[in-house]
Amino acid sequence: MGPLTVGSLILKPTSIEKDQQTYVMEEVSKTMAEAKAHMEKALEHLDHELSKLRTGKASTAMFQDLLVEYYGTPTLMTQVANLQVTDARTIVIQPWERNMLGPIERAIINANLGVTPSNDGEVVRLMIPPLTEERRKELVKKAKHAGEESKVGVRTARHKALDHIKKAVKDGMPEDMGKRKETELQDMVNKFVEQVDKVLATKEKEILTV
Repeated sequence: MGPLTVGSLILKPTSIEKDQQTYVMEEVSKTMAEAKAHMEKALEHLDHELSKLRTGKASTAMFQDLLVEYYGTPTLMTQVANLQVTDARTIVIQPWERNMLGPIERAIINANLGVTPSNDGEVVRLMIPPLTEERRKELVKKAKHAGEESKVGVRTARHKALDHIKKAVKDGMPEDMGKRKETELQDMVNKFVEQVDKVLATKEKEILTV
């Protein structure tokens, strides 16, 4: 019976090690999925920020985050009015309640969007002026800044995931697997940074096109 007892003692930790390794591998898979999700959010945030930069054409996107004072509560303009592009350079804002015309007008002026609202007692009308060369350069700078913020988000996600992978190797994941995961992570980072650059290039071309 002696050898069997010894045998069972030898087998037991081996089984535990396998369980531990499986657990560590699962955690690394979760970490990789989380890193990808964070990078996708960074790209989504960039799209959102760039959509607010006006390019000389009328677009309601520039007002999507604009807050209006509604009975003492800051409220999204899109929740108190209907916004409509009527032609390439005109936006008409029709509030649900007529007494919101003033607050909407003030919110647009205070937001310093480079457009002057006019109120005819029924709607707020905005004529989008063509962009000056100086304004175009300013918008390109803002777009690039938003792109850098997005890249920081991607790299932060990479840094966190890399720390998890290194810890996983210490906790029992094979080193060669750890290296493969690090390479996979870097490939993911490269892909998202490339997407950020593509989005920025498209926006810059849009801004600079007269």
